[in-house]
Amino acid sequence: MHKKLLIATVPLFLVSMFTYAQTDDSLIIKRIMDEVLLNGKAYSNLYKLCKTVGQRLSGSAGMYKGELWGLDALKAAGAEKVYLQECKVPHWVRGQKEFAVFRTSKQIGGQVFNVLAIGNSVGTGEKGISAQVIEVRNFEELEQRKTEIRGNIVYYNYPFNKTLLHSAYGDAVRYRGGGASGAAKYGALAVIVRSVTGAYDDNPHTGALRYNDSFPMIPAVAISTKDADKLSGFLKSKYHNEELFLRTNCVMKPDTVGHNVIGEITGSEHPDEIITIGGHLDSWDPAEGASDDGTGMVQSIEILKAFKAIGYRPKHTIRIVLFANEENGGKGGAKYAEEAKTRNEKHIMAMESDGGAEYPRGFGCGMTKEQYAKVLSWKKYFEPFDADKFSFSEGGSEGADIGPLQTNFKTAQFGLNTTGQRYFDMHHSALDVFEKVNAQELNLGAAVMASMVYLVDKYGL
Repeated sequence: MHKKLLIATVPLFLVSMFTYAQTDDSLIIKRIMDEVLLNGKAYSNLYKLCKTVGQRLSGSAGMYKGELWGLDALKAAGAEKVYLQECKVPHWVRGQKEFAVFRTSKQIGGQVFNVLAIGNSVGTGEKGISAQVIEVRNFEELEQRKTEIRGNIVYYNYPFNKTLLHSAYGDAVRYRGGGASGAAKYGALAVIVRSVTGAYDDNPHTGALRYNDSFPMIPAVAISTKDADKLSGFLKSKYHNEELFLRTNCVMKPDTVGHNVIGEITGSEHPDEIITIGGHLDSWDPAEGASDDGTGMVQSIEILKAFKAIGYRPKHTIRIVLFANEENGGKGGAKYAEEAKTRNEKHIMAMESDGGAEYPRGFGCGMTKEQYAKVLSWKKYFEPFDADKFSFSEGGSEGADIGPLQTNFKTAQFGLNTTGQRYFDMHHSALDVFEKVNAQELNLGAAVMASMVYLVDKYGL
């Protein structure tokens, strides 16, 4: 070949190879999307989880039923190795239904309030508690009125700030998490917390609290948003000096044995390098735990099924983990990272889905700047699905369960982001059921997750 012609041809050849690679990736991602959207089993897996297992509170019979469901689902998806990883988990029991009503000077009667014990809370016992209610808007007002608190019930009436959009939950949840100890510091007998939700209905939302060992452990309940306003109105009426009678029967039992449920495909080229993907197995007990976090589990399992279906053999070991005890202890994620460290495993990436099944918008990315620059070069693959909104946190955690991998291994992290505007309407309440999940949204999330796993597996970070 003529020298000048050869020189002119080489750049064209390189351009052609680059274009081919891009086209090849686009085609594979299209195959992944088609497989999940047309033949996916995530929705049917979720139905079985919700309707045959139901709630999966750590330590409960439902947790063990959920573990068996997970083993079966991973095997059916094509995992080559499926096993349980033992860990100790908290065993909190709600007991009989909570009861809250104003005690007038003559009898117990009148307005009954919709309340739900907050997870990890101590109970009042059968005799209950009767005391006046002190309403405060925030911790600052609690501090200002600290001399009024002793011997009373503190009511935190802090509304969900809808203008904060995606950070509203983090803003309001501090009263559920730390409100009991904050009030116990000044001698409160119990606390009532306005449910951490933007919904306005009769469904109280539970969740976990954290006791400060420096102060007494006192009972804590969440109140529905409608009844939160009713209670506030009652306290401003002529009955404001009346006592509220509160009874809860919850108890914290000794830790028990739970398990992370794990399924994996061994990598064809780098079997010792691991990509972890997962959601958490446990859920709160008022409902089925469909969106929190049944959806995250079935989306993760769907990735294995999709790879198998299209004949894609990953270079790295793909490990799906259904984490134990995310809700009130985080023991599953901690145990997984601990075992990985003991075995000196190499974790190159971790991904978590724990935000429900609304339309996927992209990923939160906790990694180095160099890694994020590579991820940004893949945004074009997610544009057709409107899932190209990536955010960056240098070295940050993108999920409660995968966070320990960042601490121990500096593992690049992805957290699936969704539109997230309905999630907290049902979060930790009786509304978190299968019927609230849309199949197309669920499958799109799974397909977007699988596409990112494919790219990281093929090109690395």
